[in-house]
Amino acid sequence: MLKIDNQQISLADYLIPEELTALDDELAVIDKYLNDKKMIQPFIDHFHKKHGRPSTPLQVYIRMMYIKHMYSLSYEELHQRVSDSIKWRRFCHIPLDDKVPDGSTLCKLTKLFGNDTLDKLNKIIITKAVEEKKIKARKVRIDTTVAESNIHYPTDAELLGDCVRVITRTVDRIAEAANDAAGKIRNRGRSIKKKILAIAKTSKRRTREKYDEIREITGQIAEVAKHTVADAKKALARAKQATGIKIKGEAQKLIDELSDMIQIADKIIEQTEEVNKGNLNLKDRVISVFDPGARPIKKGKIKSPTEFGRKVLIAESEEGVITHYEVYEGNPSDESLLIDAVKGHQSNVGRTPKEVATDRGFYSKDNEDKLYTLGVKRVSMPKRGKKSKARKELESAFWFKRLQRFRAGSEATISMLKRCRGLNRILSRGTSGSKSWIAMGIMAHNLWKLAQL
Repeated sequence: MLKIDNQQISLADYLIPEELTALDDELAVIDKYLNDKKMIQPFIDHFHKKHGRPSTPLQVYIRMMYIKHMYSLSYEELHQRVSDSIKWRRFCHIPLDDKVPDGSTLCKLTKLFGNDTLDKLNKIIITKAVEEKKIKARKVRIDTTVAESNIHYPTDAELLGDCVRVITRTVDRIAEAANDAAGKIRNRGRSIKKKILAIAKTSKRRTREKYDEIREITGQIAEVAKHTVADAKKALARAKQATGIKIKGEAQKLIDELSDMIQIADKIIEQTEEVNKGNLNLKDRVISVFDPGARPIKKGKIKSPTEFGRKVLIAESEEGVITHYEVYEGNPSDESLLIDAVKGHQSNVGRTPKEVATDRGFYSKDNEDKLYTLGVKRVSMPKRGKKSKARKELESAFWFKRLQRFRAGSEATISMLKRCRGLNRILSRGTSGSKSWIAMGIMAHNLWKLAQL
């Protein structure tokens, strides 16, 4: 049942001195900003207005997620620190005699709302900021970064080991939940572990033959994984065809998980065999059992030549507010993303920016022409490769260099998002979970910036 806010205030709240409950300037501004009824509008459709148990109040959820991403807290730390702080309780609209929502509750709500709802919330925040004339957004700087998934370095042997371990564990859980309808399968985890240790020892050798030896051991691991997958398929068939057992709830959920995991394992075995044959250029290669949508992305960094996750595009106004963002699977070229980014900024803010600044990765003559067609007055986008005399004069102009200095500020914003807002490593699984995590981090950043303005 829909519950928007905690309306009642306990007697204990009245007895506490005002000095202990008064919010600091920043939280007071954000609290007033979030009191707008428009903020909870995207969430209302997910609850019935009259039937069902009362939900966690929407205002409480939004405020607690702001605190989580503002201070990069885990769900356990968030629950503990909000419970212990009178000011944070007041900011989150939680009376002293009420329980603070548990981390598992907040996780379930985030999954229920999905990334589309959180994207709408961010758009409402930007629209409200424009209406209140807190931001003008006449200039915009655009850049991309990589939000890394919470996965280990993907080697074929480790991925096959993950498949065997997860499939075996899932079949055992189905047996417990469905009265042993699927039976159990042989646990080959010990055999896999020995072979992975053998790879680690072989890799330390300084011989040219070690690569062939490693690929041979990896092929042996693939054969072991094949046997586990074959057993799992038989167990899955038995679970689905079990007679006299009503499979539902948790058991059905585990059966669906096992079916998905078998498909992922088949693909990993197939790509391992292709690598052993010498084919190193595999399209849509699976790099994680737990987050199949994560992709290897190269951004030309010396410290991290390859990052594993998703590409994030950020458009930022001169006030430091992120007016538009997108999350992509894979590594689309920056050049192909520019026009949509400016149009997204235009849609959220309600006007076309006067000046646009990017790095050379976004450059193309077609992009420049399209931006001027959209109504942009000045485009500061260095050209790649050899430059003509006219182009050198253009890029030496004062306004061009000024916008390039403005563009450099996006690096600081990306650094802050990663260090302070949790975008350095996405702890939610799947594409939808990653997008929700990023949306919450950007929401916290924008509210903090608007409070400063």
